[in-house]
Amino acid sequence: MSWAALLGLAAGCYLLKVLGTVLLGGRELPAPLSRCVALLPAALLPALIAVQTLSTDDRWVLDARAAGVGCAALAAWRRAPFPVVIVLGAAVTAAVRALA
Repeated sequence: MSWAALLGLAAGCYLLKVLGTVLLGGRELPAPLSRCVALLPAALLPALIAVQTLSTDDRWVLDARAAGVGCAALAAWRRAPFPVVIVLGAAVTAAVRALA
């Protein structure tokens, strides 16, 4: 990626942030929109994890990453401490890659 493209994208992100502040100007969003915006992170995080775990290039794959994320999800569901969840996910991914 070129520096011009990187600087252009950074300027565009900053411009969108400023534009949102100027347009809203400290006003509250309508209640239905506010509730929707509050739920976006909870919906986007699993979608991002699924895309990063289950896709390579332009195709869906099921490989060692899926096993690691599955193990980490199970550990998180069982309320393991966060460092344990990370180490378990990485260990399972490494073990599956070593066996494959």
